[in-house]
Amino acid sequence: MRNQTVVDLRIDAEWIVPVEPSGKVLEHHSLIVGEGRIQDILPSHDADIRYLFRERVRLPGHALMPGLVNLHTHAAMALLRGFADDQPLMTWLNDHIWPAEGRWMSPEFVMDGSRLACIEMLRGGVTCFNDMYFFPDATIEAALEAKMRVASGIIVIDHPSAWAADPDGYLLKGMEVRDAYRHQPLVSFCLAPHAPYSCGDKTLEKVQTYAAQLDLPIHMHVHETHDEIRQSLETYKARPLERLHRLGLLGPQFVGVHAVHLNDEEIALLSEQGCHIAHCPSSNLKLANGVAPKTRLLDAGVNIGVGTDGAASNNRLDVFEETRLAALLAKGMSGRADAVPAHAALAMATLNGAKALGLDSQIGSLLPGKQADIVAVDLSGAAMQPCYDPISQLVYSAGREQVRHVWVAGEMVVKDGRCLSIDEALLVRHARQWRERIVAG
Repeated sequence: MRNQTVVDLRIDAEWIVPVEPSGKVLEHHSLIVGEGRIQDILPSHDADIRYLFRERVRLPGHALMPGLVNLHTHAAMALLRGFADDQPLMTWLNDHIWPAEGRWMSPEFVMDGSRLACIEMLRGGVTCFNDMYFFPDATIEAALEAKMRVASGIIVIDHPSAWAADPDGYLLKGMEVRDAYRHQPLVSFCLAPHAPYSCGDKTLEKVQTYAAQLDLPIHMHVHETHDEIRQSLETYKARPLERLHRLGLLGPQFVGVHAVHLNDEEIALLSEQGCHIAHCPSSNLKLANGVAPKTRLLDAGVNIGVGTDGAASNNRLDVFEETRLAALLAKGMSGRADAVPAHAALAMATLNGAKALGLDSQIGSLLPGKQADIVAVDLSGAAMQPCYDPISQLVYSAGREQVRHVWVAGEMVVKDGRCLSIDEALLVRHARQWRERIVAG
């Protein structure tokens, strides 16, 4: 009798796209999962010899890829989807979003909004999201209920809210949340000062101290609009990134969100400091803020991941869409058809985001030893034919509607396009009730 290893799960797929090494595609291979991690990836005929399995999933016509990483979002703002469209950023914030949040912000709002976001993201192949919002404990609970990963932002802002009254309060409450959830395997943390225009120097100095002491990433909006830069020059006599550098915030722990308006010196600075960028193309376009200089950043060696921003400024938490748009904008803006090729775009949506969060040893690619965060994409339909290159198909042709199955830490959380962990019908009812309350004022 052959000496075979017993494992939890075997997935047979027509293609496996591991992301590492770049551009590699494995045809007619099997992925082996045990104790929530990838144990092996090998030709299917070899898997017949080496492994016995408790469960087997056969996926002809499918590509397996790593779970997508949404590098920037405000999950709870799913309840404000479409609430204040077609407004410039500061009008959108000052006249619509912040007043609505002031009226309705609560743990219940954040929980229901985050649940709504989680089901949308999971069904779209997102297995990890980097969040920035009030009542982060409610978002964490929603993510754990959904059985997906969350990098929870310890939000800090100079303005009072229902969550905290001042920067010290934000930091204190955020640290209490971190202490409560730090041992949860699906939860990690970032410090999340909102933006240079909403955080004074003293606040940012405290953020830097916490980041250094606790070895946490810093997740922050930066250089999103021309107006932000103008205000910084008037108030601080420096552009935002120059000010952040002076305060010691820039470094390998820094994740700058948007980074639309950068000069050559700032791109060089981001590269020299080893910073990361969360690129949110749809939000930047919808708010008429512009297009981030991706090719210049990439040419300088800056790591770029993909984010959706919140559903209030994008309307879709669709990382497939953002990835395709990121690649196309890079080509169109640079005049280079080879700018951000398909394999690089897929890395931006997976491994690069994991790297920005310090999670690339655990997620972001399909390698033995990593967490089994896996997405199965159906490439068998007419709209996906013919398939010459599965990586090209995943970036330029497929969308979230082709996502059939999703596993997080080896557990199936989406099956045949249906989320197994959240009651969608109940969630829709709650969302409609929130709409009625918000419209009624």
